[in-house]
Amino acid sequence: MTPLRLTLGYVPGGTPAKWARIWAERHPEVPLQLCAIAAADAPDAVRAGTVDVALLRLPADTSGLAVIPLYEETTVVVVPTDHLLTAADEIAAADLDGEPRLLPLDDVVAWAGAPGTPVEHRPETTKDAIELVAAGIGVLIVPQSLARLYHRKDLTYRPITDAPTCPVALAFPEGPQSALVEEFVGIVRGRKPGSSRGQAQPAPKRTAREKTLAKQAARAAAGKAARKPRRAGRGRR
Repeated sequence: MTPLRLTLGYVPGGTPAKWARIWAERHPEVPLQLCAIAAADAPDAVRAGTVDVALLRLPADTSGLAVIPLYEETTVVVVPTDHLLTAADEIAAADLDGEPRLLPLDDVVAWAGAPGTPVEHRPETTKDAIELVAAGIGVLIVPQSLARLYHRKDLTYRPITDAPTCPVALAFPEGPQSALVEEFVGIVRGRKPGSSRGQAQPAPKRTAREKTLAKQAARAAAGKAARKPRRAGRGRR
């Protein structure tokens, strides 16, 4: 018999550690296998069953998938540490006008008309583009998590205040789900241990002794109320 396990795919910059920890605490008998996948391949990996669920970036072709939006990342520009743009803690899109901008083939920022002048050469990956930023070829616009993932001492980044954000979502096949997928989706949604898809649990049944004590307490309270003397009122003459 095939051993039970759940496979979670995640794109570069994705952070599944929190949910992996909660899963391990609640289901130590079922391994959660983490699988790094390229952003462009994530939807197909779920559809093909290579992974059971995936943390992916939107927009993407999610046909045939159920998608739960999770959070939106800040969009930043990566520049050398001695670049003029580092003078401020954050910048506006207009500050990038005229800047040579690298656009890797695996770009994940959906920004039509992004500022800057695209460099003719398109590097294969974001990681390759980072190397070119360090070489002074141009700047790079990415989600903040990718700027952190590929951090170098000679590079830094600045948030772009008026840039579109970069959404991250959880995706899994549409239709009926396995109990393991349902459980993982519940963890991501913040469901507490032992809850049933967010429904209220029935109150636990009381023991015979607890019922007897409750009746005795009720009778005692009723008797005490009956014996309580009434306060005499003063009549008017």
